[in-house]
Amino acid sequence: MTIDELLQQARQCDNGQTMTVPDSWGQGRTVFGGLSAGLAYQVMRASVPVDRVLRSMSISFVGPVATDTPFGFQVEVLREGKNVTQVEARVVQEGQVGVALLASFGQARASVTGVENTETPPFSRPESPVCLPFIPNVTPQFFQHIDVNLIDGNMAFTGADTSHHGGFMAFREAPAALTDAHLITLIDAWPPTLLQQLKEPAPASTLAWNLEFLHPHADVPADAWFGYRAITRQAGEGYGHTEANIWNARGDLVAISRQTITVFA
Repeated sequence: MTIDELLQQARQCDNGQTMTVPDSWGQGRTVFGGLSAGLAYQVMRASVPVDRVLRSMSISFVGPVATDTPFGFQVEVLREGKNVTQVEARVVQEGQVGVALLASFGQARASVTGVENTETPPFSRPESPVCLPFIPNVTPQFFQHIDVNLIDGNMAFTGADTSHHGGFMAFREAPAALTDAHLITLIDAWPPTLLQQLKEPAPASTLAWNLEFLHPHADVPADAWFGYRAITRQAGEGYGHTEANIWNARGDLVAISRQTITVFA
């Protein structure tokens, strides 16, 4: 099942309707977190005026959302002001909240302030990128759908001294058109930075995730690659705090991602 087919299912989840995600989009025992956030965003987007774009979103992964099991969405517009709309969404499965989102959508306004971002990706995409492979029972199931081209940093579970990584990412099967829902899904495809410091596999997951979207950002082709680089700001006591920049194919910074990671090792 493609990302577009899943997003279309989410659009139809009104009035208590549910959907399922196949195991090929899983990550261990749960639906891939980037996908669950992207689906919930797709549902909440319908409650917001079209001229208000996503400015920031906070995601809490409350509990696992099982694959091949129906789940639904609860959406509430908390406030619609003159310029900004605040929306809350939840992914609910069998009466339990799996994912909770709080998003801010704002329309463009005239302003005397302005700062241009000049930071570009610190590396270039190879002509023939080598992507992390999908290996059944070893790598996450969703690697069947997303290519991750690691350029900077080290592979997970290699006992490396580094705590940063980066490269490029894209859908293996290009969607009809790239939307913010697609980009949200892509951004979470990268494994936690701290996994490269482990010498053997151990459980790890995202506890909380904050995304900020920079606007305006130009349209890019549906098969475009996005640049990504993440650093670890601090780690200890089984938790890590990471920050990442995301660039489009033109080299424009389009999103900033911050995550709190749990590592059980």
